[in-house]
Amino acid sequence: MVEFLKGIWQYTPGTVTILYFVTVVFIAVFIILENRSPIKTISWVLVLVTLPVAGIIIYLFFGQEYRKKKMFSKKGLYYLERLRKETQDQLRLLPENEHLFDEQIVSKRHLMNLMLSNSNALLTSDNEVTLLRNGHETFPAIFQAIEQARDHIHLEYYIVENDELGNQLKELLIRKATQGVEVRFIYDDVGSWRLPKKYIRELQAAGVQIDCFMRVRFPMLTSRVNYRNHRKIIVIDGEVGFTGGLNFADRYMHGSQDLGLWRDTHLKVTGGAAISLQIIFMADWYFVSKEILKGERYFPELSGGDGKLMQVVSSGPDSDWESIGQAYFSAIASARERVFLATPYLIPTSEIIYAMKTAALGGIDIRILLPGRSDAFFPKWGSDSYVEELMEAGVRIFHYKPGFTHSKFMVVDGVFSSVGTANMDFRSLETNFEVNAMIYDEPMAHQVEALFLDDLENSEELLLDEWKQRSRYRKIMESFARILSPMM
Repeated sequence: MVEFLKGIWQYTPGTVTILYFVTVVFIAVFIILENRSPIKTISWVLVLVTLPVAGIIIYLFFGQEYRKKKMFSKKGLYYLERLRKETQDQLRLLPENEHLFDEQIVSKRHLMNLMLSNSNALLTSDNEVTLLRNGHETFPAIFQAIEQARDHIHLEYYIVENDELGNQLKELLIRKATQGVEVRFIYDDVGSWRLPKKYIRELQAAGVQIDCFMRVRFPMLTSRVNYRNHRKIIVIDGEVGFTGGLNFADRYMHGSQDLGLWRDTHLKVTGGAAISLQIIFMADWYFVSKEILKGERYFPELSGGDGKLMQVVSSGPDSDWESIGQAYFSAIASARERVFLATPYLIPTSEIIYAMKTAALGGIDIRILLPGRSDAFFPKWGSDSYVEELMEAGVRIFHYKPGFTHSKFMVVDGVFSSVGTANMDFRSLETNFEVNAMIYDEPMAHQVEALFLDDLENSEELLLDEWKQRSRYRKIMESFARILSPMM
């Protein structure tokens, strides 16, 4: 057989070359006709041309665009249809209710309109919000809330590890399930790829309904690996919710040997925001299980109140719009005084880069907190490639020194804050399933701002002249990472 194949190659090398050339041209034309962003289009065409054979394989596994194809149909999901109607009503009535907000919050009404339109993010006013500043505040609060569950517990996580923290979660869920509490659990099949089958079987044996999001048989050899559920959601009894950046892994409590302390931020919410998280979970649960959740036990009636004004925004390949990315862009572009942003990865879209530079040149105080050391070298190089041009425009950039900052939050003008799962990178803004809480409240914004300034006390500000002196090798690696990052 080997000799036969050699014979074919020996007599038909020109044919093989022509077939390969035609295939590359066909895929390149297909990419161009998809009307992606010019940066993504150029990046993929460059890979196809410069990496013979491998370029085609990489495209087939990682390059297919799913946003314009519906990942799954949401038709028939009653609560999503009801949500759509209620948000359209809110959008229509919002101008008439402006007098209910103070002047600072009214200045962010365009953000409320945007997220009502692009993601049906219900505007709720009866919320209590607790800012959880690290793992030592987050996980005890989560475990206490789970202990108090009476009817149901819903969890959705990107990473769950089989370590001390992950097993504490498992034992608690088993205990609640044996007490008769309904437990539903979604984990991402790539993020939690090391989770052993035994862990899952023990949960199932206790009555926990557990399923993975978009199962991947060969994690490195499938296009599905590129569209992951990065959400972190917990909803208990339809009344209490949690979301933010922390996964269930020991490093969020104890740090890691190579990076030290892991800094991250989470939220606990009650009120309409918890119901909004429940609706997002419900849609994802339907996707993995085809079970439709109904009834007041899961979705209590919404009521007004004098709590914090919030919207919970979801974004992903199942969305019509890049909702969280649009919210970031609009918040930065319309800032009046200051924007403080913490993100582990800074690989933004060209629109957000333009908004940042324009705002900074216009005198807006923009500060960005990045990790000094990262958990992945490629995103670190990609992030560093944007630093110089941003500093030239007047953006101040800081490197967190004690460990690795994994927080994803933004605060604008001391009145609007966003805390959630979305990084400031292409993957979160365009590819992954994400969720962020958007809060219109001065006291909460001041809390988030204070947390940011505390982190700056443990950080080092980058200086433009010194940054320009980094090695030529470093600059070359940054340039390559920048070109390839839109595809990753």
